[in-house]
Amino acid sequence: MRLFVDKLTNLDFSYLDADRGLVGETWLANIELIGGLDEQGMVCDFGDVKKKMRHWLDTHIDHKLLIPADSDALTFSQQEDVDQVEWRYKQGVIKSTAPSQAHSLITGKRICAETVANWAMVQLKALFPASIDKLTLSFSIEHIEGPSYHYSHGLKKHGGNCQRIAHGHRSKIEIWQNGEYADALMTQWAQNWRDIYIGSESDCEQDPSLPDNYLFSYEAMQGFFSLSLPKSACYLIPTETTVELISEHLASRLKSENTSSAFRVKAFEGIGKGAISEA
Repeated sequence: MRLFVDKLTNLDFSYLDADRGLVGETWLANIELIGGLDEQGMVCDFGDVKKKMRHWLDTHIDHKLLIPADSDALTFSQQEDVDQVEWRYKQGVIKSTAPSQAHSLITGKRICAETVANWAMVQLKALFPASIDKLTLSFSIEHIEGPSYHYSHGLKKHGGNCQRIAHGHRSKIEIWQNGEYADALMTQWAQNWRDIYIGSESDCEQDPSLPDNYLFSYEAMQGFFSLSLPKSACYLIPTETTVELISEHLASRLKSENTSSAFRVKAFEGIGKGAISEA
């Protein structure tokens, strides 16, 4: 008998890619359990499945930086629960220093839905009773009509895992100009922010060891975080990088570039949530 839960939860995270660099992503998790029926006539109680799976996915993937452990692009070290990561890719070098809880090392040479699912399934089987013959985990993405982009950021003042300096989202964006859907502007900004790191100016300085990089750093509740990225992969704003302030920044910028128009920006943070600003 097969038990399934589609779209069990959505996961917002970032990962390192040999071509794209730092990529913000959002996946939907889907699971299937195969096994015999128990005395209740169930393969497994839905409540137990959802609770265990969500907790594991939240702990090991959500709001983390996923790193392909077997990639030749990676140099990695760990000391006293602090990770040092160096990633060399087509556009340059990415370096990250963060508490180990902010990273997940994934078996394989690259991060994709299949490699992460295979890595996770090895560990997840132990969470369920022996009557479960097989557990299958898969990831899918939201179908987005219109422009979308991948961005990463960190929120140093956040009390939860959003404080991690490199976590991200796959998001759509909607813009109205004078009450009309502005397709060209949406396409333009989705392209501008393709695989972007949106950082706060107050956390940013020139990287002294890498002249083509910005260095972002801050102390947060979970510890010290730093992230060095090629300048071409960064977009700086003068505030924190919450979705509220990102949408406000974009609305204000659009207004400054066309003062005679009224703008409405609906910025998404992953799936089904975000902020709306007008200018």
